Amino acid sequence: MPPTPTTRTDDDLLDATDVPVLLRYGLTHGAFRTALFGDGAIAAAITLDRLGVVPRSLSFVAKIVRSGGLRYAAVLPEPLPSREASALLRDWLETAAQVAEGPEAEGSVARWLETVAEIAGLRRTARVHGDGTP
Repeated sequence: MPPTPTTRTDDDLLDATDVPVLLRYGLTHGAFRTALFGDGAIAAAITLDRLGVVPRSLSFVAKIVRSGGLRYAAVLPEPLPSREASALLRDWLETAAQVAEGPEAEGSVARWLETVAEIAGLRRTARVHGDGTP
């Protein structure tokens, strides 16, 4: 039987995860893509959730990336409802735009944003149902 994985708190994950680095390498090196869509997406969801961002806002930004392009989305003055969350997301989008080349890479960023939105939504649902999940 495999050993039980070590439990990590949200803060442990945030301390150990650098989202911009994962975006930079996860979009250009296949080996890092799993980390980007795993711990990177979870850390992004936790961070944005703590800033009060609702999942549908992230889904909307993903649609903007798909239709207008990553560089267009990265220069939006306020892609999310709050200034702090907008500045953070803009930083992530600018980092991704520096390395993402072509529609396939931009599609990966849009999928990553959708993944972050799904995780944030699951966290909100778990809180509402009171199962002890932060």
